[in-house]
Amino acid sequence: MSAVLRAQDLHTYYGKSHILHGVSIEVAEGELVTLLGRNGAGKTTTLRSLVGLTPARQGRVELFGHDTTHWPAHKISRLGVGYVPEGRKIFSNLTVLENLSVPVSRPGRWTIERIFELFPNLGERRSSWGRQLSGGEQEMLAIARALLINPKLLLLDEPSQGLAPLLVREVFRTISSMRKEGISILLVEQNARFGLDVADRVYVMNDGEVVHSGCARELAQDEEQVRAFAGAESRAAVG
Repeated sequence: MSAVLRAQDLHTYYGKSHILHGVSIEVAEGELVTLLGRNGAGKTTTLRSLVGLTPARQGRVELFGHDTTHWPAHKISRLGVGYVPEGRKIFSNLTVLENLSVPVSRPGRWTIERIFELFPNLGERRSSWGRQLSGGEQEMLAIARALLINPKLLLLDEPSQGLAPLLVREVFRTISSMRKEGISILLVEQNARFGLDVADRVYVMNDGEVVHSGCARELAQDEEQVRAFAGAESRAAVG
């Protein structure tokens, strides 16, 4: 399979603070890759570097064969890259339907009507303000907005953050269904158990560096290593 994303030797800074130290990751077409690590490991900065929000000062990012290292975020998005940031970042003073009207859609299978089929709760609450939604509904809305650009690659930052276990399972079932639709996915997740259950491959970060890469299934079977790498809780697989 060809790579839809290839990042090599990324060094990213916030001011004088050196955050990423030579990060290299790759996502193949149709693949789901999970990026694990403790808080402060550099996971979010990695995603922001990939989508042009915090460009790397050194290294190279390729998306669909294009050198996008110095591209602005809006130009990267138009390539077919969806990004769901940590904390959801929906518009609290807009309705569900208005939130879904914000993205500049690309031609494809994902329409607002299909979004409401995937997320019936959003359809029922289409006239509700963003601030009136539960945490789970806000996460679904954030994912739905990204899907409306009909992405070929979707980057998700901590989709399970702050959600009850039942909602976490629902979110991860949704992520698995998107992968079956042929969308390549890079998933940042602190909940290692869930992140490993859905992934093909895994990268583990610590202090701005990739300290492990390999088969997700193999790592998932080594609970001691999972805890050592990611401080993960031992939780049941997605049902």
